[in-house]
Amino acid sequence: MSPIIEQTLDEVRGAWRFRWLALGVAWAVCLLGWVAVFAMPDMYQASARVFVDTRTALRPLLQGLAVESDVDSQLNMVRQAMLGRPQLERVARETDLDSTAITPQQRAALIDRLRSRIVIQGGAQGRDASGGLFVISYQDHSRDKSLQVVDKLLNTFVEDTLGGKREGSETAQRFLREQIGDYERRLSEAETRLADFKKRNVGLMPGEQGDYFSRLQNEMDAVRKAQTALGVAISRRDELQRQLSGESPFVASVAAPAAAARGPSGGDTASRIQETQARLEDLLLRFTDKHPDVLATRETLEQLKERHREEIAALQRGDSSVAASAGAAANPVYQSIHLSLNQTEVEIAALRGELADSQRKVARLRQMVDTVPEVEAEFARLNRDYDVTRAQYTALVDRLEKAKLSEQAEETGVVRFEVIDPPAAGFNPAAPNRPRLLAMVLVAALGAGGGLAYLLHQMRPVFTNVRVLNEVTGLPVLGAVSMTWLDRQKSQDRRRELAFGGAAVMLLVMFAGVLLFQSTGARLMQRLIG
Repeated sequence: MSPIIEQTLDEVRGAWRFRWLALGVAWAVCLLGWVAVFAMPDMYQASARVFVDTRTALRPLLQGLAVESDVDSQLNMVRQAMLGRPQLERVARETDLDSTAITPQQRAALIDRLRSRIVIQGGAQGRDASGGLFVISYQDHSRDKSLQVVDKLLNTFVEDTLGGKREGSETAQRFLREQIGDYERRLSEAETRLADFKKRNVGLMPGEQGDYFSRLQNEMDAVRKAQTALGVAISRRDELQRQLSGESPFVASVAAPAAAARGPSGGDTASRIQETQARLEDLLLRFTDKHPDVLATRETLEQLKERHREEIAALQRGDSSVAASAGAAANPVYQSIHLSLNQTEVEIAALRGELADSQRKVARLRQMVDTVPEVEAEFARLNRDYDVTRAQYTALVDRLEKAKLSEQAEETGVVRFEVIDPPAAGFNPAAPNRPRLLAMVLVAALGAGGGLAYLLHQMRPVFTNVRVLNEVTGLPVLGAVSMTWLDRQKSQDRRRELAFGGAAVMLLVMFAGVLLFQSTGARLMQRLIG
Protein backbone atom coordinates (compact mmCIF):
# COMPACT_ATOMS: atom_id res chain seq x y z
CA MET A 1 0.00 0.00 0.00
CA SER A 2 1.36 3.44 -0.91
CA PRO A 3 2.30 5.88 1.84
CA ILE A 4 -0.29 8.42 0.66
CA ILE A 5 -3.15 5.93 0.95
CA GLU A 6 -1.90 4.77 4.34
CA GLN A 7 -1.67 8.34 5.62
CA THR A 8 -5.18 9.09 4.30
CA LEU A 9 -6.60 6.05 6.05
CA ASP A 10 -4.84 7.08 9.27
CA GLU A 11 -6.44 10.54 9.05
CA VAL A 12 -9.85 9.03 8.39
CA ARG A 13 -9.47 6.69 11.38
CA GLY A 14 -8.46 9.63 13.56
CA ALA A 15 -11.42 11.77 12.44
CA TRP A 16 -13.81 8.80 12.78
CA ARG A 17 -13.65 9.26 16.56
CA PHE A 18 -15.78 12.42 16.16
CA ARG A 19 -18.32 10.87 13.82
CA TRP A 20 -21.31 11.58 16.08
CA LEU A 21 -20.42 15.23 16.33
CA ALA A 22 -19.92 15.37 12.57
CA LEU A 23 -23.27 13.68 11.99
CA GLY A 24 -24.98 16.13 14.33
CA VAL A 25 -23.46 19.08 12.52
CA ALA A 26 -24.58 17.58 9.19
CA TRP A 27 -28.12 17.20 10.49
CA ALA A 28 -28.15 20.77 11.79
CA VAL A 29 -26.79 22.24 8.57
CA CYS A 30 -29.22 20.21 6.48
CA LEU A 31 -32.23 21.23 8.54
CA LEU A 32 -31.26 24.89 8.53
CA GLY A 33 -30.31 24.86 4.83
CA TRP A 34 -33.43 23.06 3.74
CA VAL A 35 -35.60 25.43 5.71
CA ALA A 36 -33.78 28.34 4.05
CA VAL A 37 -34.33 26.79 0.63
CA PHE A 38 -38.02 26.29 1.33
CA ALA A 39 -38.21 29.89 2.57
CA MET A 40 -36.89 31.22 -0.73
CA PRO A 41 -39.79 32.78 -2.68
CA ASP A 42 -40.88 31.29 -5.98
CA MET A 43 -39.84 33.19 -9.14
CA TYR A 44 -42.01 32.96 -12.26
CA GLN A 45 -40.42 33.72 -15.60
CA ALA A 46 -42.36 35.26 -18.45
CA SER A 47 -40.87 35.55 -21.92
CA ALA A 48 -41.78 36.63 -25.42
CA ARG A 49 -40.11 36.15 -28.78
CA VAL A 50 -40.30 38.65 -31.63
CA PHE A 51 -38.71 38.43 -35.06
CA VAL A 52 -37.53 41.63 -36.75
CA ASP A 53 -37.23 41.35 -40.53
CA THR A 54 -35.57 44.22 -42.37
CA ARG A 55 -35.26 42.36 -45.66
CA THR A 56 -38.79 42.78 -46.91
CA ALA A 57 -39.66 42.79 -50.61
CA LEU A 58 -40.04 46.57 -50.55
CA ARG A 59 -36.51 47.35 -49.41
CA PRO A 60 -34.64 46.28 -52.61
CA LEU A 61 -37.10 48.30 -54.69
CA LEU A 62 -36.30 51.46 -52.71
CA GLN A 63 -32.55 51.09 -52.95
CA GLY A 64 -31.17 54.35 -54.32
CA LEU A 65 -34.59 56.03 -54.20
CA ALA A 66 -35.04 56.38 -50.44
CA VAL A 67 -32.75 57.08 -47.52
CA GLU A 68 -31.11 53.93 -46.20
CA SER A 69 -32.03 53.69 -42.52
CA ASP A 70 -29.81 51.73 -40.15
CA VAL A 71 -32.43 49.54 -38.50
CA ASP A 72 -29.86 47.45 -36.65
CA SER A 73 -28.43 50.51 -34.92
CA GLN A 74 -31.96 51.61 -34.05
CA LEU A 75 -32.70 48.19 -32.58
CA ASN A 76 -29.53 48.23 -30.51
CA MET A 77 -30.28 51.71 -29.27
CA VAL A 78 -33.82 50.72 -28.26
CA ARG A 79 -32.45 47.57 -26.65
CA GLN A 80 -30.13 49.62 -24.47
CA ALA A 81 -32.81 52.23 -23.78
CA MET A 82 -35.19 49.56 -22.50
CA LEU A 83 -32.79 48.92 -19.62
CA GLY A 84 -32.39 52.61 -18.89
CA ARG A 85 -33.76 54.22 -15.77
CA PRO A 86 -36.54 56.29 -17.43
CA GLN A 87 -37.90 53.26 -19.27
CA LEU A 88 -37.75 51.01 -16.19
CA GLU A 89 -39.48 53.67 -14.10
CA ARG A 90 -42.29 53.82 -16.64
CA VAL A 91 -42.62 50.02 -16.65
CA ALA A 92 -42.70 49.93 -12.84
CA ARG A 93 -45.32 52.68 -12.79
CA GLU A 94 -47.56 51.05 -15.39
CA THR A 95 -47.38 47.62 -13.70
CA ASP A 96 -47.79 48.99 -10.11
CA LEU A 97 -44.46 47.56 -9.05
CA ASP A 98 -43.55 50.89 -7.46
CA SER A 99 -46.54 50.88 -5.13
CA THR A 100 -44.35 49.74 -2.20
CA ALA A 101 -41.38 51.93 -3.12
CA ILE A 102 -41.85 55.20 -1.26
CA THR A 103 -38.42 56.59 -0.53
CA PRO A 104 -35.85 57.37 -3.24
CA GLN A 105 -33.66 54.57 -1.91
CA GLN A 106 -36.50 52.08 -2.29
CA ARG A 107 -37.22 53.26 -5.84
CA ALA A 108 -33.54 52.97 -6.75
CA ALA A 109 -33.42 49.46 -5.32
CA LEU A 110 -36.58 48.59 -7.28
CA ILE A 111 -35.04 49.81 -10.53
CA ASP A 112 -31.88 47.81 -9.87
CA ARG A 113 -33.92 44.67 -9.24
CA LEU A 114 -35.87 45.21 -12.43
CA ARG A 115 -32.69 45.69 -14.45
CA SER A 116 -31.13 42.54 -12.99
CA ARG A 117 -34.21 40.42 -13.75
CA ILE A 118 -34.80 41.62 -17.33
CA VAL A 119 -32.93 39.70 -20.01
CA ILE A 120 -32.95 40.71 -23.69
CA GLN A 121 -31.24 38.24 -25.96
CA GLY A 122 -30.84 37.82 -29.70
CA GLY A 123 -30.25 40.11 -32.64
CA ALA A 124 -28.64 39.87 -36.05
CA GLN A 125 -26.71 36.67 -36.69
CA GLY A 126 -23.86 36.79 -39.18
CA ARG A 127 -22.13 39.59 -40.97
CA ASP A 128 -24.82 40.24 -43.57
CA ALA A 129 -27.86 39.49 -41.39
CA SER A 130 -30.34 42.19 -40.45
CA GLY A 131 -32.85 42.23 -37.65
CA GLY A 132 -33.05 38.78 -36.11
CA LEU A 133 -34.90 36.98 -33.33
CA PHE A 134 -35.18 38.77 -29.97
CA VAL A 135 -36.18 37.08 -26.70
CA ILE A 136 -37.40 39.26 -23.82
CA SER A 137 -37.72 37.58 -20.42
CA TYR A 138 -38.37 38.70 -16.86
CA GLN A 139 -38.63 36.95 -13.48
CA ASP A 140 -40.90 37.99 -10.63
CA HIS A 141 -42.48 36.51 -7.52
CA SER A 142 -45.88 37.01 -9.14
CA ARG A 143 -46.67 35.26 -12.40
CA ASP A 144 -49.12 37.99 -13.42
CA LYS A 145 -46.55 40.73 -12.78
CA SER A 146 -43.96 38.95 -14.88
CA LEU A 147 -46.44 38.74 -17.75
CA GLN A 148 -47.32 42.42 -17.43
CA VAL A 149 -43.69 43.49 -17.42
CA VAL A 150 -42.81 41.41 -20.49
CA ASP A 151 -45.88 42.71 -22.32
CA LYS A 152 -44.87 46.32 -21.59
CA LEU A 153 -41.30 45.65 -22.68
CA LEU A 154 -42.46 44.01 -25.92
CA ASN A 155 -44.74 46.94 -26.79
CA THR A 156 -41.97 49.36 -25.94
CA PHE A 157 -39.51 47.47 -28.14
CA VAL A 158 -41.78 47.60 -31.20
CA GLU A 159 -43.23 51.08 -30.70
CA ASP A 160 -39.96 52.76 -29.78
CA THR A 161 -38.20 51.23 -32.75
CA LEU A 162 -40.83 52.39 -35.22
CA GLY A 163 -41.50 55.59 -33.29
CA GLY A 164 -37.83 56.39 -33.15
CA LYS A 165 -37.57 55.94 -36.90
CA ARG A 166 -40.63 58.13 -37.49
CA GLU A 167 -39.39 60.76 -35.06
CA GLY A 168 -35.97 60.75 -36.69
CA SER A 169 -37.55 61.05 -40.13
CA GLU A 170 -39.78 63.94 -39.04
CA THR A 171 -36.83 65.73 -37.45
CA ALA A 172 -34.77 65.26 -40.61
CA GLN A 173 -37.62 66.52 -42.81
CA ARG A 174 -38.16 69.56 -40.59
CA PHE A 175 -34.46 70.38 -40.77
CA LEU A 176 -34.43 69.90 -44.55
CA ARG A 177 -37.46 72.19 -44.98
CA GLU A 178 -35.77 74.92 -42.96
CA GLN A 179 -32.59 74.60 -45.00
CA ILE A 180 -34.55 74.55 -48.27
CA GLY A 181 -36.35 77.77 -47.28
CA ASP A 182 -33.02 79.42 -46.47
CA TYR A 183 -31.40 78.30 -49.72
CA GLU A 184 -34.49 79.26 -51.70
CA ARG A 185 -34.15 82.81 -50.36
CA ARG A 186 -30.44 82.81 -51.21
CA LEU A 187 -31.18 81.47 -54.69
CA SER A 188 -33.76 84.20 -55.31
CA GLU A 189 -31.31 86.88 -54.19
CA ALA A 190 -28.57 85.41 -56.40
CA GLU A 191 -30.91 85.34 -59.42
CA THR A 192 -31.90 88.98 -58.79
CA ARG A 193 -28.27 90.09 -58.52
CA LEU A 194 -27.37 88.20 -61.70
CA ALA A 195 -30.30 89.68 -63.66
CA ASP A 196 -29.49 93.24 -62.54
CA PHE A 197 -25.85 92.73 -63.46
CA LYS A 198 -26.78 91.51 -66.95
CA LYS A 199 -29.00 94.54 -67.48
CA ARG A 200 -26.23 96.95 -66.47
CA ASN A 201 -23.55 95.28 -68.60
CA VAL A 202 -25.29 94.34 -71.83
CA GLY A 203 -22.68 93.66 -74.52
CA LEU A 204 -19.78 93.39 -72.08
CA MET A 205 -20.37 89.88 -70.78
CA PRO A 206 -18.72 86.81 -72.31
CA GLY A 207 -20.77 84.95 -74.90
CA GLU A 208 -20.34 81.90 -77.05
CA GLN A 209 -16.99 83.21 -78.35
CA GLY A 210 -15.50 83.15 -74.86
CA ASP A 211 -14.19 85.86 -72.58
CA TYR A 212 -12.69 89.23 -73.45
CA PHE A 213 -9.18 88.03 -74.26
CA SER A 214 -10.50 85.17 -76.34
CA ARG A 215 -12.65 87.55 -78.39
CA LEU A 216 -9.75 89.98 -78.80
CA GLN A 217 -7.46 87.18 -79.94
CA ASN A 218 -10.11 85.90 -82.35
CA GLU A 219 -10.59 89.37 -83.88
CA MET A 220 -6.84 89.88 -84.22
CA ASP A 221 -6.60 86.49 -85.92
CA ALA A 222 -9.47 87.53 -88.21
CA VAL A 223 -7.56 90.76 -89.11
CA ARG A 224 -4.45 88.80 -90.01
CA LYS A 225 -6.45 86.29 -91.98
CA ALA A 226 -8.31 89.03 -93.89
CA GLN A 227 -5.02 90.82 -94.65
CA THR A 228 -3.51 87.64 -95.98
CA ALA A 229 -6.58 86.83 -98.08
CA LEU A 230 -6.69 90.43 -99.39
CA GLY A 231 -3.04 90.26 -100.43
CA VAL A 232 -3.64 87.01 -102.27
CA ALA A 233 -6.74 88.43 -104.02
CA ILE A 234 -4.85 91.59 -105.13
CA SER A 235 -2.03 89.48 -106.52
CA ARG A 236 -4.55 87.34 -108.42
CA ARG A 237 -6.25 90.47 -109.83
CA ASP A 238 -2.91 91.91 -111.03
CA GLU A 239 -2.04 88.66 -112.72
CA LEU A 240 -5.42 88.51 -114.48
CA GLN A 241 -5.02 92.10 -115.67
CA ARG A 242 -1.55 91.28 -116.97
CA GLN A 243 -2.94 88.29 -118.83
CA LEU A 244 -5.68 90.42 -120.41
CA SER A 245 -3.13 93.04 -121.46
CA GLY A 246 -0.81 90.45 -123.02
CA GLU A 247 -3.35 88.41 -124.99
CA SER A 248 -3.86 90.67 -128.10
CA PRO A 249 -2.06 88.41 -130.61
CA PHE A 250 -3.99 85.42 -129.35
CA VAL A 251 -7.23 87.33 -129.47
CA ALA A 252 -6.53 88.53 -133.02
CA SER A 253 -5.53 85.12 -134.22
CA VAL A 254 -8.63 83.46 -132.92
CA ALA A 255 -10.94 86.27 -133.93
CA ALA A 256 -10.54 85.53 -137.64
CA PRO A 257 -11.60 81.90 -137.48
CA ALA A 258 -14.44 82.93 -135.25
CA ALA A 259 -15.54 85.54 -137.78
CA ALA A 260 -15.26 83.05 -140.61
CA ALA A 261 -17.37 80.67 -138.63
CA ARG A 262 -20.01 83.32 -138.15
CA GLY A 263 -20.17 84.13 -141.91
CA PRO A 264 -20.89 87.42 -143.58
CA SER A 265 -23.32 88.48 -140.92
CA GLY A 266 -20.52 89.12 -138.41
CA GLY A 267 -20.41 92.63 -137.15
CA ASP A 268 -17.02 92.98 -135.45
CA THR A 269 -13.89 94.61 -137.00
CA ALA A 270 -12.00 91.38 -137.54
CA SER A 271 -14.92 89.88 -139.44
CA ARG A 272 -15.29 92.96 -141.65
CA ILE A 273 -11.55 92.85 -142.42
CA GLN A 274 -11.90 89.25 -143.55
CA GLU A 275 -14.92 90.08 -145.68
CA THR A 276 -13.25 93.15 -147.25
CA GLN A 277 -10.10 91.16 -148.00
CA ALA A 278 -12.14 88.48 -149.73
CA ARG A 279 -14.09 91.03 -151.76
CA LEU A 280 -10.81 92.74 -152.77
CA GLU A 281 -9.37 89.49 -154.04
CA ASP A 282 -12.54 88.83 -155.98
CA LEU A 283 -12.36 92.30 -157.60
CA LEU A 284 -8.70 91.84 -158.51
CA LEU A 285 -9.66 88.75 -160.44
CA ARG A 286 -12.06 90.76 -162.55
CA PHE A 287 -10.53 94.24 -162.61
CA THR A 288 -7.20 95.96 -162.58
CA ASP A 289 -5.55 97.77 -159.70
CA LYS A 290 -6.72 101.14 -161.04
CA HIS A 291 -10.32 100.19 -161.12
CA PRO A 292 -12.39 102.46 -158.86
CA ASP A 293 -14.00 99.55 -157.01
CA VAL A 294 -10.62 98.01 -156.35
CA LEU A 295 -9.25 101.36 -155.11
CA ALA A 296 -12.30 101.95 -152.90
CA THR A 297 -12.17 98.42 -151.48
CA ARG A 298 -8.44 98.70 -150.84
CA GLU A 299 -8.96 102.03 -149.01
CA THR A 300 -11.75 100.49 -146.93
CA LEU A 301 -9.48 97.60 -146.04
CA GLU A 302 -6.78 99.95 -144.83
CA GLN A 303 -9.26 101.86 -142.73
CA LEU A 304 -10.52 98.64 -141.17
CA LYS A 305 -7.01 97.48 -140.38
CA GLU A 306 -6.19 100.83 -138.78
CA ARG A 307 -9.35 100.58 -136.73
CA HIS A 308 -8.45 97.01 -135.73
CA ARG A 309 -5.02 98.14 -134.54
CA GLU A 310 -6.64 100.83 -132.41
CA GLU A 311 -8.99 98.25 -130.84
CA ILE A 312 -6.04 95.94 -130.07
CA ALA A 313 -4.26 98.83 -128.39
CA ALA A 314 -7.39 99.63 -126.38
CA LEU A 315 -7.64 96.00 -125.26
CA GLN A 316 -4.04 96.11 -124.15
CA ARG A 317 -4.83 99.17 -122.09
CA GLY A 318 -7.67 97.23 -120.47
CA ASP A 319 -10.59 98.92 -122.17
CA SER A 320 -13.21 96.18 -122.24
CA SER A 321 -15.73 98.33 -124.16
CA VAL A 322 -14.02 97.52 -127.42
CA ALA A 323 -13.98 93.76 -126.81
CA ALA A 324 -17.06 93.13 -128.92
CA SER A 325 -15.92 95.20 -131.85
CA ALA A 326 -12.44 93.62 -131.69
CA GLY A 327 -13.83 90.11 -131.65
CA ALA A 328 -12.49 89.27 -128.15
CA ALA A 329 -15.94 88.81 -126.68
CA ALA A 330 -16.28 85.60 -128.61
CA ASN A 331 -12.96 84.22 -127.28
CA PRO A 332 -13.61 81.71 -124.38
CA VAL A 333 -10.14 82.32 -122.93
CA TYR A 334 -10.74 86.04 -122.85
CA GLN A 335 -14.19 85.52 -121.36
CA SER A 336 -12.83 83.19 -118.62
CA ILE A 337 -10.04 85.60 -117.67
CA HIS A 338 -12.42 88.55 -117.68
CA LEU A 339 -14.94 86.66 -115.48
CA SER A 340 -12.20 85.69 -113.03
CA LEU A 341 -11.05 89.31 -112.95
CA ASN A 342 -14.56 90.50 -112.08
CA GLN A 343 -14.92 87.88 -109.34
CA THR A 344 -11.55 88.85 -107.94
CA GLU A 345 -12.57 92.51 -107.85
CA VAL A 346 -15.71 91.57 -105.90
CA GLU A 347 -13.68 89.38 -103.54
CA ILE A 348 -11.19 92.21 -102.94
CA ALA A 349 -14.01 94.59 -102.09
CA ALA A 350 -15.52 92.05 -99.66
CA LEU A 351 -12.16 91.35 -98.01
CA ARG A 352 -11.51 95.05 -97.59
CA GLY A 353 -14.87 95.45 -95.87
CA GLU A 354 -14.22 92.42 -93.64
CA LEU A 355 -10.76 93.71 -92.79
CA ALA A 356 -12.13 97.12 -91.88
CA ASP A 357 -14.84 95.55 -89.72
CA SER A 358 -12.34 93.35 -87.87
CA GLN A 359 -10.01 96.31 -87.34
CA ARG A 360 -12.88 98.33 -85.88
CA LYS A 361 -13.73 95.45 -83.51
CA VAL A 362 -10.11 95.13 -82.41
CA ALA A 363 -9.91 98.85 -81.78
CA ARG A 364 -13.16 98.79 -79.81
CA LEU A 365 -12.00 95.83 -77.72
CA ARG A 366 -8.68 97.51 -77.02
CA GLN A 367 -10.52 100.54 -75.71
CA MET A 368 -12.41 98.29 -73.22
CA VAL A 369 -9.29 96.56 -71.87
CA ASP A 370 -9.81 98.13 -68.41
CA THR A 371 -13.56 97.49 -68.20
CA VAL A 372 -14.52 94.17 -69.76
CA PRO A 373 -12.18 91.90 -67.70
CA GLU A 374 -13.59 93.34 -64.47
CA VAL A 375 -17.14 92.83 -65.72
CA GLU A 376 -16.34 89.26 -66.72
CA ALA A 377 -14.71 88.53 -63.35
CA GLU A 378 -17.75 89.88 -61.52
CA PHE A 379 -20.05 87.91 -63.83
CA ALA A 380 -18.08 84.72 -63.17
CA ARG A 381 -18.28 85.29 -59.40
CA LEU A 382 -22.04 85.86 -59.55
CA ASN A 383 -22.48 82.74 -61.69
CA ARG A 384 -20.34 80.71 -59.31
CA ASP A 385 -22.36 81.82 -56.29
CA TYR A 386 -25.57 81.13 -58.15
CA ASP A 387 -24.44 77.65 -59.27
CA VAL A 388 -23.30 76.69 -55.76
CA THR A 389 -26.56 77.88 -54.21
CA ARG A 390 -28.64 76.14 -56.87
CA ALA A 391 -26.68 72.89 -56.45
CA GLN A 392 -27.20 72.97 -52.69
CA TYR A 393 -30.88 73.78 -53.12
CA THR A 394 -31.36 70.95 -55.62
CA ALA A 395 -29.54 68.49 -53.35
CA LEU A 396 -31.67 69.47 -50.35
CA VAL A 397 -34.89 69.13 -52.34
CA ASP A 398 -33.77 65.70 -53.55
CA ARG A 399 -32.99 64.60 -50.00
CA LEU A 400 -36.33 65.87 -48.76
CA GLU A 401 -38.12 63.84 -51.42
CA LYS A 402 -36.08 60.78 -50.43
CA ALA A 403 -36.95 61.36 -46.76
CA LYS A 404 -40.65 61.57 -47.61
CA LEU A 405 -40.42 58.42 -49.70
CA SER A 406 -38.60 56.65 -46.85
CA GLU A 407 -41.31 57.67 -44.39
CA GLN A 408 -44.04 56.40 -46.69
CA ALA A 409 -42.09 53.19 -47.23
CA GLU A 410 -41.72 52.68 -43.48
CA GLU A 411 -45.46 53.08 -43.06
CA THR A 412 -45.95 50.54 -45.83
CA GLY A 413 -43.59 48.06 -44.20
CA VAL A 414 -39.87 48.24 -44.82
CA VAL A 415 -39.34 46.70 -41.36
CA ARG A 416 -41.59 43.84 -40.29
CA PHE A 417 -42.13 42.85 -36.65
CA GLU A 418 -43.56 39.37 -36.17
CA VAL A 419 -44.36 38.24 -32.62
CA ILE A 420 -43.54 34.55 -32.68
CA ASP A 421 -44.41 33.88 -29.03
CA PRO A 422 -46.55 36.42 -27.17
CA PRO A 423 -45.79 36.99 -23.47
CA ALA A 424 -46.27 33.70 -21.63
CA ALA A 425 -45.22 32.25 -18.27
CA GLY A 426 -45.25 28.72 -16.91
CA PHE A 427 -47.43 27.79 -13.98
CA ASN A 428 -44.47 26.18 -12.22
CA PRO A 429 -41.82 28.45 -10.76
CA ALA A 430 -38.75 28.93 -12.90
CA ALA A 431 -36.58 29.69 -9.86
CA PRO A 432 -35.19 28.79 -7.46
CA ASN A 433 -34.05 25.35 -8.57
CA ARG A 434 -34.89 23.71 -5.25
CA PRO A 435 -33.77 20.13 -6.07
CA ARG A 436 -30.33 21.38 -6.94
CA LEU A 437 -30.22 23.70 -3.93
CA LEU A 438 -31.34 20.91 -1.58
CA ALA A 439 -28.66 18.63 -2.95
CA MET A 440 -26.09 21.39 -2.54
CA VAL A 441 -27.21 21.83 1.11
CA LEU A 442 -26.73 18.09 1.71
CA VAL A 443 -23.26 18.16 0.18
CA ALA A 444 -22.40 21.27 2.19
CA ALA A 445 -23.67 19.62 5.41
CA LEU A 446 -21.61 16.48 4.86
CA GLY A 447 -18.62 18.64 4.09
CA ALA A 448 -19.18 20.71 7.23
CA GLY A 449 -19.47 17.59 9.42
CA GLY A 450 -16.43 15.93 7.89
CA GLY A 451 -14.45 19.14 8.13
CA LEU A 452 -15.31 19.57 11.80
CA ALA A 453 -14.27 15.97 12.57
CA TYR A 454 -10.98 16.41 10.80
CA LEU A 455 -10.36 19.70 12.59
CA LEU A 456 -11.00 18.08 16.00
CA HIS A 457 -8.68 15.24 15.02
CA GLN A 458 -5.96 17.74 14.26
CA MET A 459 -6.57 19.45 17.58
CA ARG A 460 -6.67 16.16 19.55
CA PRO A 461 -4.50 13.71 17.64
CA VAL A 462 -4.01 10.04 18.63
CA PHE A 463 -1.78 7.18 17.47
CA THR A 464 -3.87 4.78 15.47
CA ASN A 465 -1.12 2.14 14.92
CA VAL A 466 2.54 1.25 15.62
CA ARG A 467 3.77 2.78 12.35
CA VAL A 468 2.46 6.26 13.24
CA LEU A 469 4.05 6.02 16.71
CA ASN A 470 7.35 5.05 15.17
CA GLU A 471 7.20 7.91 12.66
CA VAL A 472 6.33 10.52 15.29
CA THR A 473 8.77 9.47 18.07
CA GLY A 474 11.53 8.10 15.89
CA LEU A 475 12.00 5.26 18.40
CA PRO A 476 11.71 1.60 17.59
CA VAL A 477 8.49 0.03 18.81
CA LEU A 478 9.15 -3.38 20.34
CA GLY A 479 5.53 -4.51 20.43
CA ALA A 480 1.88 -3.57 20.83
CA VAL A 481 -0.75 -4.81 23.31
CA SER A 482 -4.24 -5.00 21.86
CA MET A 483 -7.35 -4.22 23.92
CA THR A 484 -9.56 -7.11 24.85
CA TRP A 485 -13.24 -6.11 24.76
CA LEU A 486 -15.87 -7.73 26.86
CA ASP A 487 -19.03 -9.03 25.30
CA ARG A 488 -21.03 -6.32 26.96
CA GLN A 489 -18.76 -3.64 25.49
CA LYS A 490 -18.85 -5.28 22.09
CA SER A 491 -22.65 -5.26 22.26
CA GLN A 492 -22.70 -1.57 23.16
CA ASP A 493 -20.33 -0.80 20.28
CA ARG A 494 -22.59 -2.62 17.84
CA ARG A 495 -25.64 -0.73 19.10
CA ARG A 496 -23.79 2.59 18.74
CA GLU A 497 -22.70 1.66 15.21
CA LEU A 498 -26.26 0.70 14.32
CA ALA A 499 -27.55 3.95 15.79
CA PHE A 500 -24.98 5.96 13.80
CA GLY A 501 -25.85 4.11 10.62
CA GLY A 502 -29.55 4.64 11.27
CA ALA A 503 -29.01 8.34 11.86
CA ALA A 504 -27.04 8.59 8.61
CA VAL A 505 -29.68 6.65 6.71
CA MET A 506 -32.39 8.84 8.21
CA LEU A 507 -30.52 11.87 6.90
CA LEU A 508 -30.59 10.40 3.42
CA VAL A 509 -34.23 9.43 3.78
CA MET A 510 -34.96 12.94 4.97
CA PHE A 511 -33.21 14.29 1.86
CA ALA A 512 -35.31 12.04 -0.35
CA GLY A 513 -38.45 13.25 1.41
CA VAL A 514 -37.67 16.93 0.98
CA LEU A 515 -36.92 16.27 -2.70
CA LEU A 516 -40.21 14.47 -3.14
CA PHE A 517 -42.34 17.01 -1.30
CA GLN A 518 -40.27 20.13 -2.00
CA SER A 519 -43.23 21.93 -3.69
CA THR A 520 -45.55 21.28 -0.77
CA GLY A 521 -42.88 22.19 1.74
CA ALA A 522 -42.16 25.42 -0.10
CA ARG A 523 -45.84 26.41 -0.09
CA LEU A 524 -46.17 25.63 3.61
CA MET A 525 -43.05 27.65 4.39
CA GLN A 526 -44.27 30.56 2.27
CA ARG A 527 -47.58 30.53 4.16
CA LEU A 528 -45.81 30.45 7.50
CA ILE A 529 -43.60 33.35 6.47
CA GLY A 530 -46.56 35.23 5.08
